[in-house]
Amino acid sequence: MPRIANRFHGPALVTNAAVTKFTVAAGELAIIRHIHVSNPSASAVDFTCSIGTDAAAVRIFDGYPIPADSVLDHFCYYVMTAAEFFQALAGTTNILTLTIDGERSVVG
Repeated sequence: MPRIANRFHGPALVTNAAVTKFTVAAGELAIIRHIHVSNPSASAVDFTCSIGTDAAAVRIFDGYPIPADSVLDHFCYYVMTAAEFFQALAGTTNILTLTIDGERSVVG
């Protein structure tokens, strides 16, 4: 099963409501390898993201503060199956910029 490097989302601003950033297509697997969050503002902004509908049990980051003028680079290995989705939100709307990279594979 060959893996294809892919940018799943972004770079794009994050709102203050949980929004789906990408969904794994039917017949595919997705592996999130890198989550990059940039905060160009003069204040810390909280970041929350999840695999599935936003809830405490499925969050990867839960109100994680991204300091002013800094970035979060989270190198990871989250395997997602068909129809699973990734959601994100910020404590302040349209400040943080989110980019998600990984690999996708066609199953079968």
